[in-house]
Amino acid sequence: MFYQITDAVRTVPGDEVHPGVLTAGFVSVEELQRRCTQFGFAPSTVSDCAAASLHFRSGVEIYDDYTFTELRVMRLEDGGDGDDCLALYIKKNLLLVVDVDDRDGSTKAKFEQAIGRVSPATATLEKLICCFLDALVARDTKHVETVGNEIAAMEERLLDDQTGDAFNRSLLALKKQLLTMRNYYEQLLDIVEALDENDNGLLPDGELMLLNNAAKKITRLREDVDSLQNAVEHLQDAYSAALDMKLNRTMKVLTVITTVFFPLTIIVGWYGMNFESMHEFRWQYGYVYVIALSVVTVAAMILLGKKHKWF
Repeated sequence: MFYQITDAVRTVPGDEVHPGVLTAGFVSVEELQRRCTQFGFAPSTVSDCAAASLHFRSGVEIYDDYTFTELRVMRLEDGGDGDDCLALYIKKNLLLVVDVDDRDGSTKAKFEQAIGRVSPATATLEKLICCFLDALVARDTKHVETVGNEIAAMEERLLDDQTGDAFNRSLLALKKQLLTMRNYYEQLLDIVEALDENDNGLLPDGELMLLNNAAKKITRLREDVDSLQNAVEHLQDAYSAALDMKLNRTMKVLTVITTVFFPLTIIVGWYGMNFESMHEFRWQYGYVYVIALSVVTVAAMILLGKKHKWF
């Protein structure tokens, strides 16, 4: 699907795309393979589109008359679970988006949303690019806020000692999600910076204000994610400290119990020697005597512990 932008936005077949008219296209890999010669794209870039990239930072390739990159797009509406993959060809008067792996059609919807925002009277290649980048991150601010609220709720659970066994797993899932988001924004910044450098002269010099604004917006999102990553790190440290405190309290209880009842072990060992000269064995009150001795000893140890604030 190709959109030519003149006095209006019109859909045209691929073989009617004119290099002198501003055009945006969303095509499949198969259509890209059929039209790569028409647009003058290198076969190596076309082969890169045959499989979805496994990395966010795949790099930006600069050619004499076009710029190419493959990027993964986070599906934040699914909680960051799963990514789409697309490729971008940016040529003079042409923005071409290749559907490498858009399983739910969300990337195509964002592309069409970007086209709908462009006014034919003021449309430029830079504006097309920025509208598409803006569509890619349009809902991210709300998602970042949601993650921040989730972290705050976890902090409250930690303070209320309601963490549970799955708390640490939730922390690790948050760390993974935030790391993925940061790599996503770094990837977009790489693209914007490469276009801003304009080494192949695709964009008019001195007219890169929109790209600079896009870079600032993406940078703010990345900085927000950095803040959330720091918050998760502090929360994980606090959780580890809370576990240590629980362990220390348990060890303290066990130590006090051991200390209080340790003298009984001495008494048992003493009277367990069974020497014939031990008169308590032949004394009719010997059994009661040992019981009373044990009770008095434990009571004395409890009083000693309270005096020294063992508990």
